Amino acid sequence: MRQWVWVFIFLVLGGFSLAQDRTQVLVYGGDWTDLITLDPQVVYEFSGVMIADNLYETLVRFEGSDLATLRPGLAESWKVERGTTDWILTFKLRRGSRFSTGREVTAKDVVFSFERALALKGPGSFLFTDIAQLKPGATKALDPYTVEVRIPKSASPQSFLSILTFTIGGVVDSEEVQKNAKGGDLGKDWLTNNSAGSGPYRLVRWDRGNQVILEANPHARIKPKVPRVVLRYIQEPAVLRTALESGEIDIAEGLTPEGLKAIAANPRFKVVRAETLRLQYLGMNMKAGSPFANAKLREAMRYAVNQDELLQGLLQGNAVKTQTLIPKGLLGHNPTTPYKYDPNRARKLLAEAGYLQGLEFELLVSTGICGGGVPCPDVAAKLQADMAKAGFRARIRAIANAEVLATYRAQNHQVVLAGWSPDFPDPDGNATPWADYGARSLAWRNSYNDEVAAKLARQAALETDPQKRQALYKVLTEKVLREGPYVVLYQPAQPIGLSAKVEGFLKNPMMSAPLWQVSKQP
Repeated sequence: MRQWVWVFIFLVLGGFSLAQDRTQVLVYGGDWTDLITLDPQVVYEFSGVMIADNLYETLVRFEGSDLATLRPGLAESWKVERGTTDWILTFKLRRGSRFSTGREVTAKDVVFSFERALALKGPGSFLFTDIAQLKPGATKALDPYTVEVRIPKSASPQSFLSILTFTIGGVVDSEEVQKNAKGGDLGKDWLTNNSAGSGPYRLVRWDRGNQVILEANPHARIKPKVPRVVLRYIQEPAVLRTALESGEIDIAEGLTPEGLKAIAANPRFKVVRAETLRLQYLGMNMKAGSPFANAKLREAMRYAVNQDELLQGLLQGNAVKTQTLIPKGLLGHNPTTPYKYDPNRARKLLAEAGYLQGLEFELLVSTGICGGGVPCPDVAAKLQADMAKAGFRARIRAIANAEVLATYRAQNHQVVLAGWSPDFPDPDGNATPWADYGARSLAWRNSYNDEVAAKLARQAALETDPQKRQALYKVLTEKVLREGPYVVLYQPAQPIGLSAKVEGFLKNPMMSAPLWQVSKQP
């Protein structure tokens, strides 16, 4: 009898300890197969960026889903001044920030990190070299806690500050990295599988194809609520759902719409919808001789799309209704949605444009998945059916995404169903490509050559006053909405399944997840 009593006590206490331990480990399941490196100056893939954001701090940062307001990071303050030939940005570092090695973060680490990004020429280096026009030697340590950066006046200081929130601006422990450098690689090989940051977590191990393990950085300024995070590789949605339902994982990213629906109906779980900065849109080619060079015909197209049914039907509510070129979440977003589905008005505009019998055109689409997890041909079929009632006869041409891009980039489309996500969290990441023909991006592909729109985009990019910048983007977004070659369809969300015991989980529109804010109930 006494033996059974001790077994019972062991099981109870052991079970209690196990429950306690479970609150100290967060297990996040998803498809992390795009993970190539965890070096902040090299990483550019979604999974790597999300993880690196938890390992490294930047001078400035965005908080939560607000990508319009810069917050202090390693820099407690900063200022932007107009020099004779340059913009001069001065950052005052907060004292006492420490790397996982225990060393203090100083200005020399910032200089090393920025110079390292330029020298390595990684996938995201164009953000420094092309967008910010940052040159080697332009970043200087004025004293141990003051950093000065100079960029040309032709660059946007606001865009540069936004770029600094991205992983390329992550500050590394210069002493630790140089100690582990090999053959002049600036520590690139070592930082692929190790970390040297001041973020809330440090990298413990990365078993490729299996898991990534993070543990709390003992010297971090920001202390995580859960000291250990395990990111499990699970590619199959059915396996992912089983792992969540069994309690093997706490967070499941990549569930099917059916799986999400089942999870949402179970009180043991919940679904959060992470907003993205992606816009799904139609691009109409305005080149000479094209029907879409006619402004009335483009206006008719905007009345021929049933946005509400598309969002609530195919997308099952996993998207935001929007019609302007700057996505929700960024400064300059214009929430106006003046176009409603109106087939009669569309037919009238078609007739006024000279198309009394309507218009037949080719709608180019990818055979892949569109924003919101819906097959692009399904989105195209819905658009086709709605447009038919408005006098537009769309001939759907579904081809591989690589072929779609090649055709689109060669200006050989009539109308294309496409998606766009900015490379950095600043309105200029959309405004210039969409409005400036000279940038040879979306405006060029659709033959939209409007110098007024281009000038507005350039003026807004260089404006340092947030209110004046907002006002410029309002003028620009409304002009392009009415006159441009686009029909913005929706801004998709990314649904993620969670255990009901998980609290504080957030994935922001740049697909960053501050895991240090997450807690777990027993």
